[in-house]
Formats: sequence, C-alpha cells, structure tokens
Amino acid sequence: MKSIDVIAAALVVVGALNWGLVGFFGFDLVASLFGDASILSRMVYGLVGLAGLFQAIQWKSIQRRWCGQAAISPA
Repeated sequence: MKSIDVIAAALVVVGALNWGLVGFFGFDLVASLFGDASILSRMVYGLVGLAGLFQAIQWKSIQRRWCGQAAISPA
C-alpha cells in the first residue's frame, strides 16, 4: 500500500507545482509538455485529481501506515 501512497503523493506534488507555475507565472507546464487539452494532458490532470482525492480520503490511514498509531493519538 505504501507504493500507492508514494505515487499519489508524487502526483499531488506535480499538481501543486503546476498550479504554482500557473498562479505565479501564468505557465501551465502540463499543457506545454503534452498539448493544451490533449488526451495526455487530460489524463495527467485526471490522475492528479484522483491522487488528491485519494490523499484526502486516506489521510488518517496513511499517517498510521507511515508513522504508527502513536503519531496521531492525542496526548
């Protein structure tokens, strides 16, 4: 399961970096690499969205898998 966590985290980072470039410089790296609204760019955007959804839904269980139960227990 950790491999899925790592892939999802990497895709979320790609999405965050792309949105940072769009926000600060008006530059869409994914669209420039794969074409504006091409099937490849839409696939990347879709995978990034699914990865973000996965990360949001699985947040607590990801913490338990990586850090153990003690890391999220209240003191």
